[in-house]
Amino acid sequence: MAKQRVYELARDLGLESKAVLERAQELGVEVKTASSGLDDDSAALVRMSYEESAAEEAPGDQLPADEAPGDELPAAGPDPDVEVEIEVEEDPEAVEDKVLLVEAGLTTHEFARMIQTRTVLIVQALMEMGEMIPADGTIPADAIEALGHKFGYDILVAESDEESVEEEAKPTHHIVDYEDDPASLKPRPAVVTVMGHVDHGKTQLLDTIRSENVVEGEAGGITQHIGAYQATTGGNPITFIDTPGHEAFTALRARGANVTDLVILVVAANDGVMPQTVEAIDHAQAAEVPIIVAINKMDLESADPYAVRGALTQHGIVVEDLGGDVPAVEVSALKGTGVDDLLEIVGLVAEVEELSANPNAPAVGTVIEAQLEVGRGPVATLIVQRGTLKKGDALACGTVSGRVRAMFDERGNQLKSAGPSTPVLVSGWGDVPLAGDMFQVVKNERAARKMAEAETARKRSEELTVPTATERLTQLLETLRTSEHAELRIIVKADAHGSLEAIREAVGKIGREDASVSVVHGAVGGITANDVMLAEASEAVIYGFNARPDASARNAAKEAGIEIRTFAIIYELLDDIESMMVGELAPDEVETFLGVAEVRATFSAPRFGLVAGCYVTEGSINRNARARVVRDGVVVHDGRISSLRRFKEDVQHVQTGYECGIGIANFRDVKDGDTIESYEVKEIART
Repeated sequence: MAKQRVYELARDLGLESKAVLERAQELGVEVKTASSGLDDDSAALVRMSYEESAAEEAPGDQLPADEAPGDELPAAGPDPDVEVEIEVEEDPEAVEDKVLLVEAGLTTHEFARMIQTRTVLIVQALMEMGEMIPADGTIPADAIEALGHKFGYDILVAESDEESVEEEAKPTHHIVDYEDDPASLKPRPAVVTVMGHVDHGKTQLLDTIRSENVVEGEAGGITQHIGAYQATTGGNPITFIDTPGHEAFTALRARGANVTDLVILVVAANDGVMPQTVEAIDHAQAAEVPIIVAINKMDLESADPYAVRGALTQHGIVVEDLGGDVPAVEVSALKGTGVDDLLEIVGLVAEVEELSANPNAPAVGTVIEAQLEVGRGPVATLIVQRGTLKKGDALACGTVSGRVRAMFDERGNQLKSAGPSTPVLVSGWGDVPLAGDMFQVVKNERAARKMAEAETARKRSEELTVPTATERLTQLLETLRTSEHAELRIIVKADAHGSLEAIREAVGKIGREDASVSVVHGAVGGITANDVMLAEASEAVIYGFNARPDASARNAAKEAGIEIRTFAIIYELLDDIESMMVGELAPDEVETFLGVAEVRATFSAPRFGLVAGCYVTEGSINRNARARVVRDGVVVHDGRISSLRRFKEDVQHVQTGYECGIGIANFRDVKDGDTIESYEVKEIART
């Protein structure tokens, strides 16, 4: 049977809780506060003590000393109305009478504020209970009642609110799904990313667009960098994302943030299409967003815009002048000529795309960049994609929560609200959010914290079960084998242009009736972390022909579970793709990576010939293991390690962080700066 609390007994007797508590203690009953429980015998004992003294005491004897003689007291039976008033009484001077109604997810700071005490005392009380909760931490549901008792409160948790918070407290993942009624959609500005080869004028173009849109008379122009800004053309705003390049663009895409509506590809009229131009094209095409070509540096005498148009056709970009559907505008970012025409074309393309969003829903959007600023704490550049973000809104963003304490545009002006496609700098985060994560406005900060905690738990669980490259490949093979319209996306890195074109041409002939192969990106050189990022965003497999991944690419591939397959013979690479297309890939050999050494000097030895003085940067180098000599990411020799020495001693292996001398059998062209990869190959039976 449930115990009767002291304050409940006092209410039944029509007395103050304090007086009944003191009487119980005088009678030897072990109670500490007004919310302490009494068993049946103890309650009966206290009642009996009052009944025995009732005949001897006058009715007014129970009157508290500080009450006036004329004040009314409850009669023999307590009045129901008085009962309610006593139960919800919130006079801080009468702690013993307190019954607190709280919501689930209460923080230590909020509880301290409710009972008007210092937060540190709440934290200390929780520590005594074995709960290590910080000042802004959430009090566990199973501890809140005991904590209330410590401070003389009976705690009631509002079940309905708790359920609604739990309902909302689902992990956000990287992506926030939402769907709006078509009738609620309104036109919104386009979100544009500018990409191109280094030194082709991307930054100058952005600066020119920015400076031309500074409000006249505004001293100093742009006062701060927020990673994105708006320009106006023909009275219509356009949002520009100021990213360092296509790597950042793809990093956002890899996290599921498809925030860009179209891409401006900047190509210098004097240089033409360069390697990073090709990468930018491949990244934009993989994102399936419209492209506008800006042929820049038209003020130079060496400018040849027609050569640029012709070169672009080799990479799938056919401009309108040549009968294609990609707009091309000749500009000089330095002098500002043609920039207005470019913005007009952007406006026209955006109009054709019929971009729209619901401005009246709770705000949802993407973090473009975030950092920790002195004096401001964590800040983040956000682009609102749906709804209107308002000052004071509670935010959940991945594993981070916060409240919009202040919101600024790119000129440092404070804003009270921001609609769809508007870029803003927001402060008020609990921690620095991740670029590419999507944020959403929720009911309150407590719900935001719950969602962040749920996402943290989900990510922790996910990290323990990240699929390996082998597992991902198995899933891909199953998809290719069973899907009706499967597509195998590949990224090809080769040692020379001739090899790359031969592979492209041969891959174009591979396919089956219900499946196809597409080359997402192809280039000459080693496999980089950027290639891995693009593969993750595009769900592609990386193929290297006499091209090897560097250390950062290997680490990125391992973390993301991306398959990197390397070959030294073209027909073996093509056979591998054909096998994968039918979902029956089972390699005859499995290669195991052992280690990498960096060549820092070379010298000749009478007994060993040319020896490379090396420093082991990764794994270990094993004597008699197979080895590749890699120069600028390209394999220049594949053979065996013939000698391995430390100082004057022959050794079997050398670990990371040690220097050694390495001799490569039948190869004397090792150079400073080369890397030597040690590996082994095991044969397996094909099933």
